[in-house]
Amino acid sequence: MKKYTVYQIDAFTTEKFKGNPAGVVTDAQGLSEMDMLQIARELNNSETVFLFPPDDDSHDVKLRYFTPTMEVPSCGHATIAAHYIRAIEKKLETSRVRQKIQIGILPVDIVKEDDYTIWMTQGAVEFSTILRGAVRKRLLNALTLSEADVDERCPIQIVSTGHSKVMVGITSRQTLNRLSPDQGMLRELSKEIGCNGYYVFCFASQPSPVLTHGRMFAPAIGIAEDPVTGNAHGPLGAYLVKHKLIAHDNTSFSFRGMQGEAIARSGTVDVEVAIEKGEPVQIKVGGKGTLVFKTEIEI
Repeated sequence: MKKYTVYQIDAFTTEKFKGNPAGVVTDAQGLSEMDMLQIARELNNSETVFLFPPDDDSHDVKLRYFTPTMEVPSCGHATIAAHYIRAIEKKLETSRVRQKIQIGILPVDIVKEDDYTIWMTQGAVEFSTILRGAVRKRLLNALTLSEADVDERCPIQIVSTGHSKVMVGITSRQTLNRLSPDQGMLRELSKEIGCNGYYVFCFASQPSPVLTHGRMFAPAIGIAEDPVTGNAHGPLGAYLVKHKLIAHDNTSFSFRGMQGEAIARSGTVDVEVAIEKGEPVQIKVGGKGTLVFKTEIEI
């Protein structure tokens, strides 16, 4: 039997019980895949992240992510949570950490001020299928949306920066907040289109630090609704640039997105998009965290 320290961190917020909760096991050496899945199921957050020593000198730390039902290749809020508490444990100064995850070795920037802000570089930007015809109609039905609700500037498209999401732009925050998706229909559709997450967003109606509001549904991986999703905001930033939905200076674009308001778990995600020849080429997602509790589990 060995004792493991388990943290719960609310990510993309500085307030307890806001943002997106993630379980973090900072020294997971010795845990089996089944152990990790059972811990993730017990904590019942959308993701729990497990930190391991590096495999070699190409990286500083290795991370694995589990929902309550399966392992996933990457997770934005759990990455923020993991490096936030790791920075506290190790008393890190402003620095760069190389993390190894399923999609590769990527840098994470630790910014120390009064507290820590964590910036994760996401994976390669990939634009996939634009959903049309019968598939589009089924998706809208599953989301309880009509064609009139869709922002005509926004194609419904699968976009990835390591863990793909379907981008669905709509016209109204009121419509966004009233969504009550058919989870079974979304699950079935995920098998067909090869994408587990659906990110529905709209633009903020008034000028403010927040550009977008969104909600994310991923029932195929056991997440009815994710409160605040880093791996949706990264693809969203690439999507906004790709489809010329915002103005930029041809080198970079930054914005802040808000999510979780409809389920009383609001949080904000900062996004930086590097641009070359009008195309998004690299995405960084940043945010803060707050410690909710620390405990031990003996396995």
